[in-house]
Amino acid sequence: MFWKKNTTALPVKSKEDMPYTKAGLSFKAWREKYGGRHKWRTIRWAVLISINGLFILSFLLDISMLEGSLSGSRLVGFYLMDPFNTLQQLVISFYTGHWVHLTMNFVIGAGTILVFYFLMGGRTFCSWICPYHFLAEWGEKLHNYLVKKKKIKEHAYNRYLRYVFWAGFLLLAFFTQNLVFEDLNPVGILSRAMIYGPGLILLWILLLITFEIVYSKRFWCRYVCPIGATYSMVGQLTPFGVKFDLDKCAHCLDCQNVCLVPHELWFVERGKATNQRHDVGADCTRCGLCIDVCPGEALSYTIKGWDRIL
Repeated sequence: MFWKKNTTALPVKSKEDMPYTKAGLSFKAWREKYGGRHKWRTIRWAVLISINGLFILSFLLDISMLEGSLSGSRLVGFYLMDPFNTLQQLVISFYTGHWVHLTMNFVIGAGTILVFYFLMGGRTFCSWICPYHFLAEWGEKLHNYLVKKKKIKEHAYNRYLRYVFWAGFLLLAFFTQNLVFEDLNPVGILSRAMIYGPGLILLWILLLITFEIVYSKRFWCRYVCPIGATYSMVGQLTPFGVKFDLDKCAHCLDCQNVCLVPHELWFVERGKATNQRHDVGADCTRCGLCIDVCPGEALSYTIKGWDRIL
């Protein structure tokens, strides 16, 4: 959709200066009519549930569609390997000298995943595939509600803390010669529990999500998860992402309020943007929440060098 009455001709200075949105409505009317709709969230959740459901279906029907779990799998016989799991294996192989275990399937599986998520934006995995992210997203909603009701207080930490955990888990793999992280990894735990059946280890997931609800929202995803940190590194130079057009922004901050990694939308605050166009950084999960809520269509999916694609 395009703006009407040439409202894109001049930079938008406030919500009051935006009489027409991408739907041809006033800002207030657009919020009332479209504010509760989440096109990309619905698509994203459908993709996440379908892919995880395919693991379960393949196991139950004993067919070779998507076998294994999110830690390591085969897609119609084609090997796929989680990149952080790959790094742990490489660290262990370096310590033991048993490089013979790194087969061609291992190389193909790791390389395929790295190339795919490089093209798709790195942390796309987090919001479009990861089952723990789905739980954490609901946990964040409950956390925000409790904060709003002044039942609890928010506790935030330095987001670079996750790189300390990233290095720490690799060191543990090196010195123990074991995949220590996999014993705590909620992604792998949930994936295996859904496919092969629940176990007592799910108490760890319950403890983790409870901590996030009552103390620090999205604690694992923002400050611990080395998988997300690895995908963020992969996405540093990715061609696919979300772009921001300053001329279409009313600085309402709706996008920042719903963003799963709000520090990546620093430029939507009044006076912060240094250029007419900004590309959202490598921490962005490409979840689409900001695109859904923006009444001026200032945010959109794009491939670098193109104007926009969606």
